[in-house]
Amino acid sequence: MQTIGEELIEGLYERACRCIPGGVNSPVRAFYEMEMPPLMAARGLGPWMWDHQGRRYLDLCMSWGALPFGHAHPAVVEAACAQICRGSSFGLATESEIRLAEKVCSHYPSIDKVRFVSSGTEAVMSALRLARGFTGREQVIKFSGHYHGHSDALLVRAGSSVSYLAEASSRGVTQGTVQDTLTLSFGEREELERLLASEKVAAVIVEPVAANMGVVPPAPGYLDFLREVTRRYGTLLIFDEVITGYRVALGGAQELYRVTADLTCLGKIVGGGLPAAAFGGREEIMDLLAPLGPVFQAGTLSGNPVAMETGLVTLSMLEQPGIYEAWRQLAARLTGPLRGGPIALHEVGPLCSLFFGIQSPSCWEEVVKLDRDRYRRFFKFMLNNSIYLPPSAYEAWFPSLVHPPEELDRVADLVKEFISTNS
Repeated sequence: MQTIGEELIEGLYERACRCIPGGVNSPVRAFYEMEMPPLMAARGLGPWMWDHQGRRYLDLCMSWGALPFGHAHPAVVEAACAQICRGSSFGLATESEIRLAEKVCSHYPSIDKVRFVSSGTEAVMSALRLARGFTGREQVIKFSGHYHGHSDALLVRAGSSVSYLAEASSRGVTQGTVQDTLTLSFGEREELERLLASEKVAAVIVEPVAANMGVVPPAPGYLDFLREVTRRYGTLLIFDEVITGYRVALGGAQELYRVTADLTCLGKIVGGGLPAAAFGGREEIMDLLAPLGPVFQAGTLSGNPVAMETGLVTLSMLEQPGIYEAWRQLAARLTGPLRGGPIALHEVGPLCSLFFGIQSPSCWEEVVKLDRDRYRRFFKFMLNNSIYLPPSAYEAWFPSLVHPPEELDRVADLVKEFISTNS
């Protein structure tokens, strides 16, 4: 029996492979881990996605968390179309970016000023340069399995779609580039403090809730420890909230855990589904950026007016009273029936993942022991039941605000069915 996607070998995927490396523009889309040709998306509406053959799937990826209100939300579409009619790009400042910046600053008390860029990778890369410029130090500490984009300095023991590589890194990244990037296990305390005491570390960067090695929340009190110890040694604390920002709370993980960062990186939701990201922090740090200061950062499409308008609409909808409680309750239709089961489930707000073959992991060193083959079979089982999940065992699930409760009930039932017949 032919499974979903096999006929693509002779179709779009074959064409793509002739002109695009691997047939995709981002590695996880290739479905290599799933050992099958990739889906080719044709359109989406609300919680649904259709492939180029016209088959419909319940989408639990939602452009990797960028679409809290689903595909093609009317208000987002209207905002994008209206701005395109006025002009799609100017390479000049616009009122839209000012309004979105004011909104972001109002949601994040730790952000006095913010600068928009086009991707999470760009936001993190720029934040690190700024941290080095502010502190005059060169070293950076990251945590194993935490993914901060594909800039050279941070592509060391990263999670996400590099996880299938033998070294979880990349050829082409020089030793000189990464020699100042120090990597620790998520939750490490003593070695972290020892390294900070050298006063050579410019920044500690962390996903406050790891979401690129599955969802792995911080140990109780760990973010408070990071805040205290970095402040004590004059090191900047950077929260990579590209995924948690505007998903776990309006003020992101900083609101949820009541811990503030010196610099914050945002992405995904901040552009309402269009390419946009941001980094921001205290005024004294941000004012080191050109044109005010000596730290250079620039981009022709940074603050693109179409993305700013769709971001404004999306964040405005997320400001509605009670919306995050409603979102958590909706996501619980999926996660509730699976709690306490034989498969490890992690959830933080409307962000969740399952771990096959291991007990609840707390760090990358435990996550890598998961049963990837079992997840592969699970993914194909769900796909053949018209449920699209992340094509990687190391990624989070993203139920949205528009997923019908009865469909999330169906997902939970299918998960339990798979578990009962594949123990």
